[in-house]
Amino acid sequence: MSNWMIVIAAVAAFVISSVTGKFLIPVLHKIKFGQYIKEIGPKWHKKKAGTPTMGGIMFISASVVVSVICYICLCIMNPDDKDFQDHIQFYAGMVMAVCFGAIGFIDDYIKVVKKNNDGLTEKQKLVLQTLVAVAYVFTLMLGGCRSATIVPFVGTVDLGVFYWIFSVILIVGFVNATNLTDGIDGLDGSVTFFASVIFMVISGYVINNGMSVASAALAGACLGFLLWNFYPAKVFMGDTGSLFLGGFLCAVAYGINMPVLIIPVGIVYIIEMFSVMLQVGYFKATHGKRLFKMSPIHHHFEMCGWSEVKIVIVFSAVTAVMGILTFLSVIYTYTSVA
Repeated sequence: MSNWMIVIAAVAAFVISSVTGKFLIPVLHKIKFGQYIKEIGPKWHKKKAGTPTMGGIMFISASVVVSVICYICLCIMNPDDKDFQDHIQFYAGMVMAVCFGAIGFIDDYIKVVKKNNDGLTEKQKLVLQTLVAVAYVFTLMLGGCRSATIVPFVGTVDLGVFYWIFSVILIVGFVNATNLTDGIDGLDGSVTFFASVIFMVISGYVINNGMSVASAALAGACLGFLLWNFYPAKVFMGDTGSLFLGGFLCAVAYGINMPVLIIPVGIVYIIEMFSVMLQVGYFKATHGKRLFKMSPIHHHFEMCGWSEVKIVIVFSAVTAVMGILTFLSVIYTYTSVA
């Protein structure tokens, strides 16, 4: 029955997300919630000015609603399959993802109202994101969740209090990395689709039906969104969507007790983040020289002549390959180490 529930979750989220776009996009056009394009970005992006933003609402509503309904159904059908910690991890994870999406919504709203691309200051966003991450981690602690985690090729590792400190840093960093990946049509949604599919498979392997269903819902919702966001995009997800995606993937990784997996599965996000850090660091160290033509790195490839579609395909392929390797490492760990 759980396999059918996974299929139902994916299909339902896809339908809700794609159909929502048909009604939401005209509304965003009507209230003039169009994207402002930065002057420092690629010049050809100027033609995208005015494209509706905050489209992330499409997959946020679809993935969360479907995940919760399917999870409740799983609990009703198999009441002994989930314990209190499972419920805490699932619901706290959903709330965390939505809260990150809310921070993104505030940021997008300020950008739209002020007609500039500043939004919340970096300090304001960092403080709000840290508060959400701390609240999530504190909830897991109060819920009795262990500080022991499974690390591929190593087995179970208990870091004690450092696990929770590391978790806050990891979550905030990863959410921002996901946000940086949203820069060209279809990129963040496509990469997240493949990351979600990988987590769905891994969750199924470790027999965590709740996270399998959640991952399937996110994959379906992203696919529905891509019908409207793939090049040429009719709507952008905005920070509303990109911050939510990072939070949701973190929730799944913590839900299966393997948070470290978001690094290899989300390798594209990580590379995007480090490309920005390296660019800024190199620029300051060399007093004005640039390591990349533009950062995040997807813009560098754009400046090198790659089309947006090519970048999306290559980055998605990297995510898929790394995801498969990660899954194989999980199999090895469970059969030989754990």
